[in-house]
Amino acid sequence: MNIEEYISSGILEAYVMDQLSSAERAEVEAAAAEHSQIKDELEKIELSMESLAFATAVTPPSDIKEKLMGQIGSEPEKEAPVVEMKPEGSFNVLKFAAAASIIAALGSAIMAMNYWNKWQSAEDRLSTLIAQNEQFAENYNQVNQQLGDIQNAVAIMNNSAYKRVTMNGTDNAPESLATVYWNEATSDVYLSIQSLKELSQDQQYQLWAIIDGKPVDVGVFDPGNDNLLVQMKNIGANAAVFAVTIEPRGGSENPSLETMQVVGNV
Repeated sequence: MNIEEYISSGILEAYVMDQLSSAERAEVEAAAAEHSQIKDELEKIELSMESLAFATAVTPPSDIKEKLMGQIGSEPEKEAPVVEMKPEGSFNVLKFAAAASIIAALGSAIMAMNYWNKWQSAEDRLSTLIAQNEQFAENYNQVNQQLGDIQNAVAIMNNSAYKRVTMNGTDNAPESLATVYWNEATSDVYLSIQSLKELSQDQQYQLWAIIDGKPVDVGVFDPGNDNLLVQMKNIGANAAVFAVTIEPRGGSENPSLETMQVVGNV
């Protein structure tokens, strides 16, 4: 038995207020006999209830005797007999009944608060589990997407229909390196970034293809792209050279040859 959970369940308060069945009362008494902690808690509750009953006792008004005698028809000229008010008299019964009602209400409130706290705790744990499951599902989807991207990239790299064009660094950036995968039949172009320096916010890299002696824009990109392959614009047939230059963000109509970073022949 978890003694702390048993005490906080509200069953001891219900026992003191006589709100349990015979079997439940016998269970509480057996638990109190076996566990001194439960017995002490039960005694504390009984003392608290008793203190509350005395604290809420009401002293009758001094003229209550005359009013009662008048209501039962006693003659004014005759001296009414003096009745001694004993603790077991009607007023004490009323006081006890009022105190018992207050105690019952207080006990019900305590039990209700206890159940509310348990329900709130369970709801909080459920919300935490739901949030954890949602985060797990989101992470799973992200990993699945990344795995799918890698599989697609590997399939393109190993596809003989794609021409692999290695673009080595120029004198402007001798350590730079990038690779183009171009399918001349479908015009698809993919770019693999191996080594390109970071740029300022107002600059972007731009990929060019030289077709029939003229530069053709194949799209702009940023060096920090985490994808294994970056899909670029489709181009026509007969590309002879691919190159990358640094351009203003958004790209240029014509390449800035003085900023060329990598270049490679088909």
